[in-house]
Amino acid sequence: MTFLTIGHRGVMGVEPENTLRSFVQAEQAGMDAIELDLHLSKDGALVVMHDPAVDRTTDGRGLVSEKTLAELRELDAGEGERVPVFEEVLDAVGSPLQAEIKDVAAARALAEVMLRRDLARRVEVSSFHDGAVAEIAQLVPGVRTVLIAGRWGGDVVERAKAVGAATLALNIRRLTLEVVEQAHEEGLKVIGWVVNTQDHLRLVRALGLDGATTDYPEIRRAGRFTA
Repeated sequence: MTFLTIGHRGVMGVEPENTLRSFVQAEQAGMDAIELDLHLSKDGALVVMHDPAVDRTTDGRGLVSEKTLAELRELDAGEGERVPVFEEVLDAVGSPLQAEIKDVAAARALAEVMLRRDLARRVEVSSFHDGAVAEIAQLVPGVRTVLIAGRWGGDVVERAKAVGAATLALNIRRLTLEVVEQAHEEGLKVIGWVVNTQDHLRLVRALGLDGATTDYPEIRRAGRFTA
């Protein structure tokens, strides 16, 4: 089975997260896929940013949903980078993408782009929200989906199956062999996040994970050897 190394918000450990610069660096580092996050702007643009607010990652203040794309474009997203929209990422890199959607509204906007550009093979869609995963699966035939969880109960595998997810992306610090084995028995893949150290890589190997999300490009090289 192929072990996948996924660049977290590009390679956010060395470049400004969720920027074109970070995504290009992730591709150049040979990441198998690149993870990014999507929110809707006030005027409906599919904006690449992790937080609901711009405060942490830019020099601005306020919610993404309360700013137009033009207003977001004026912000510095780190080292002079600008806040990108999803289609700019599609054009800037050729790598497979894992797009995390924050709500059902973003799922619908993403579905429109995916259908128009025939992206079901290239773009895997993930979310912490069961409803958003179910929504994108309904809107985009054949899309691959991932259910993400930081904390979870004993029903997490059943939740993934219920919304048609093929993969679980789970917090490496809370992940147990029991959950991994249960997921594998049901035909689901399991990805650990965020894997940034040799100790994390040893745990990845011990648990028999299918992949890892990381902030650092060097984890890909180490992961090939370890996992």
